[in-house]
Amino acid sequence: MRMVLWGVLVAVVSVLAFLLLDPILAAFVAILLVTGAVVAVLARDWDRHSTYEERELARSIKRAEKWERNKDVRARDRARWEAHQARQADRTEG
Repeated sequence: MRMVLWGVLVAVVSVLAFLLLDPILAAFVAILLVTGAVVAVLARDWDRHSTYEERELARSIKRAEKWERNKDVRARDRARWEAHQARQADRTEG
């Protein structure tokens, strides 16, 4: 409701500016008012975003889920690597 009232006020002041001032000056005033109104609308909830800690907590949860999901793949890769290392050790000894 408050935004609607501000919008009506911007419109009324813009119309009055065009009625009372030179069209170039009135356009300048109207542009400033509309720009200010748009900035006010876009900035009305700028502080309602998540904090850095909340975003990092969400990321760490996703990383932990991915780590747990790929546990068997890592174990298989580790076994293959250890077998490779054993073959390499046999080759250098023999």
